Amino acid sequence: MFALPPAVVAGELVRLQTTQHVVALTFDGGGNADGAKRILKVLRGEHVPATFFLTGHFVRTYPEIARAIGRRYVVGNHTVDHTDLVGKSDASVRYEIAAAATMILRATGRDTHPLFRFPYGARDARTLALCRRLGYVSVRWTVDTWGWMGASMQSSAGAVRRVLAALVPGEIVLMHLGSARDRTTLDTNALPAVIRAVRARGYRFVTLRDVRAPR
Repeated sequence: MFALPPAVVAGELVRLQTTQHVVALTFDGGGNADGAKRILKVLRGEHVPATFFLTGHFVRTYPEIARAIGRRYVVGNHTVDHTDLVGKSDASVRYEIAAAATMILRATGRDTHPLFRFPYGARDARTLALCRRLGYVSVRWTVDTWGWMGASMQSSAGAVRRVLAALVPGEIVLMHLGSARDRTTLDTNALPAVIRAVRARGYRFVTLRDVRAPR
């Protein structure tokens, strides 16, 4: 069982506290699913475990993909509509988290507890406290590949370089299932090279399955 690092005192997880050479690939599904099928194919072919943060909107729009993810992978909560929670009322924040949990459970068969990721990484002390009271850890990331920025700002090779530059035991990598606004799927294209490069440096892949909610 992985111990929670000091960052979780504030209700957040930025990497796994471990000296083992392990990396957790995480994929957010909050928009479209343009790269999802290829990502799942690569993960299966390479026997790589991963963790998926899905919205209620995503599982409702792509039920077949949601079922496929639920059959094999750990699933976390990413709200109903991928909305910025900071400006929402307490009741709205609770709804976004609790309703998403119900929708995702029905679609994937997976209980999302205790894994929650704030849309856009937007959070404050109040929303973090609400998240914790609902039994969740706020899961952030050690590195964002920036694949969501599109080809004008990032490349697949650049995404690989970012993962390697931040490589530490317990690294949490943020990638996305969908395409960027320019319809490029940089994270999908980069994934095989990310897997090869991480393994070449003596690391293996794990999920966030063993993370526990802070008490």
